[in-house]
Amino acid sequence: MSAYNSKDLIVLEGLDAVRMRPGMYIGTTGSRGLHHLLWEIVDNSIDELTNGFGNKVVVTLHKDGTASVLDNGRGIPVDMHPKLKISGVEVVFTQLHAGGKFSDANYSYSGGLHGVGASVTNALSKYCEVTVHKEGKKYFVRFESKEINGKIKSGITVQSLKEIGSTNLSGTYVRFLPDDRVFKDVTFEYEDVATRLRESAYLNKGIIIELFDERNNQKQQFCYEGGIRDYVTYLNEDDKVLFSPPIYVEGEIEDTKVELAIQYTDRYTDNIFSYVNNIPTPEGGTHEIGLKTALTKVLNDFAKKNNLNKAKDIAIIGDDYREGITAVLSIKMKNVQFEGQTKTKLGNPEARTHIDTVCSQKLDEYFSSKKNEQIANIIIEKAKGAARVRHAAKKAKEYTRAKNSIENSMLVGKLANCSSKKPDINEMFIVEGDSAGGSAKQGRDRSFQAILPLRGKPLNAEKKRIDQVLSNEEIRTIIGALGTGIGSDFKIEDLKFSKIIILSDADQDGAHIRAILLTFFFRYMKSLIYNGNIYIGLPPLYKVTYKDKDYYCYTDDELQAITVKMNKNYTLQRYKGLGEMNPDQLWDTTMNPRTRSMIKVTIEDAARADTIISSWMGDDVTPRKEYITKFANFNKVDNFTAIKKD
Repeated sequence: MSAYNSKDLIVLEGLDAVRMRPGMYIGTTGSRGLHHLLWEIVDNSIDELTNGFGNKVVVTLHKDGTASVLDNGRGIPVDMHPKLKISGVEVVFTQLHAGGKFSDANYSYSGGLHGVGASVTNALSKYCEVTVHKEGKKYFVRFESKEINGKIKSGITVQSLKEIGSTNLSGTYVRFLPDDRVFKDVTFEYEDVATRLRESAYLNKGIIIELFDERNNQKQQFCYEGGIRDYVTYLNEDDKVLFSPPIYVEGEIEDTKVELAIQYTDRYTDNIFSYVNNIPTPEGGTHEIGLKTALTKVLNDFAKKNNLNKAKDIAIIGDDYREGITAVLSIKMKNVQFEGQTKTKLGNPEARTHIDTVCSQKLDEYFSSKKNEQIANIIIEKAKGAARVRHAAKKAKEYTRAKNSIENSMLVGKLANCSSKKPDINEMFIVEGDSAGGSAKQGRDRSFQAILPLRGKPLNAEKKRIDQVLSNEEIRTIIGALGTGIGSDFKIEDLKFSKIIILSDADQDGAHIRAILLTFFFRYMKSLIYNGNIYIGLPPLYKVTYKDKDYYCYTDDELQAITVKMNKNYTLQRYKGLGEMNPDQLWDTTMNPRTRSMIKVTIEDAARADTIISSWMGDDVTPRKEYITKFANFNKVDNFTAIKKD
């Protein structure tokens, strides 16, 4: 073995660590990571506004590939830092874990404190320019990532902060160019940016956020005086609501501000979207527990007080009260503690008590008002219906047979299980049909790969009750194979496979099956997506044989790139289905962990995912038609190119 001494320890200076391991700071160098650079700058501006300094943010996507953010806040400090001996602007953009949000002196509430900061945006950009308008003066500084002695030095100051004029404005302007040496694609997507800015405007009522896209002259302004009330209305615009406008309550306790908006639809699932200091918490946490506790308690008390739940009625539980709910919970608090690095789940224990207290008091006051009693009646009647269905489903023979089928599904010969008993390495491929299942079974590594062929299309779980979902044989088989249970019985710790890979044909039927399965997982096993267990396999579209050698192409662009030099002296096979591939070909191209390509299914924005699934998979044709008309590119249909790009 080679010697291992102190000289072998590498010390990364400045922002070099960010460039060497960008995934540690922004998650990915794909589209999501690219947009994260913009969110860091936008979030800094939003923090200024939500703390009472300014009221407007302007985001521009420029023709040259840069993005810029302008706010009318106080402006980043420009004076000299006493210890580092550089300007405050240079501290913010060149030092990791530096800023004014580590105390309560300048920001009462901040989302940016838990982000990676403007310095990471600078580190992963070719250049970054900052202009500060402050106290009647205008200042400018420029940073670049330059190659020095064969190595890239990230975000170094090439023009120190200097005063360049006078101004009557106040605020900060940041413009940066993402580095194409880091990102494969440096194109900002207008709809992704618009969605994020719209959400920020909903969460911060009254602030103005403008978006300009110079590339195609698109522009939008977002400003919502109704705040999260308008947000709930927007989320439910494609659904049948049971009352309008949404319930809205707010309150404050011990430096924790609480806003809650609620509306019910005719859905059978619940949708609670929570935020802490403008940061989405899709995995919930202590604040959501407090809300659920309060809602159940207040509605139980109302039902008892008004004699709405008779002795003969089925007892209502919390799940029943949340059937069909769309709720947005936004809290602002100090000393936020998130669980893990993903910032998707709140861990502060005091948040549970605070939100329970505020929501209980305010919801009780709301429902105690004569004009709102009917709304409480509507909610309780829907909950009573949910309780009856839940009770009937448990008692019915159909439910019993479904449960037995789930528990014993592996005995009926559908699942070709793996020999390993280690869930952390096991994989399950969900494949389309017996033909594809046969190839996959023969081509797999039996030690850790299981195959589950579907012998029919699964049920579209959108707007279906759990008893209806369980009546579908294919869905029951999937649940049984995973071992987690479903609904209130779901336990992710019982999951038998770390990777659940949807492997369908590259045609319309295959795309439909993928959509159906993803809808089911999103509605009834969402934790599998948050936990990173769901994947989409990418089988090749073509096999090109040239001089006795095979080349596999996953997109039309790859096919063109490979064949252009072959002068037509090749044979081409188009795979219409997985069953057309030999087992060894399927292994080499799609199942072998060393050579395969897969998409990991994630949820960047749960609210957006919810509205898209409702549009695509719901019963109402109109929103689906509108979405297709707006976004479909009828001149080029190449789904896999778009998929593989991200």
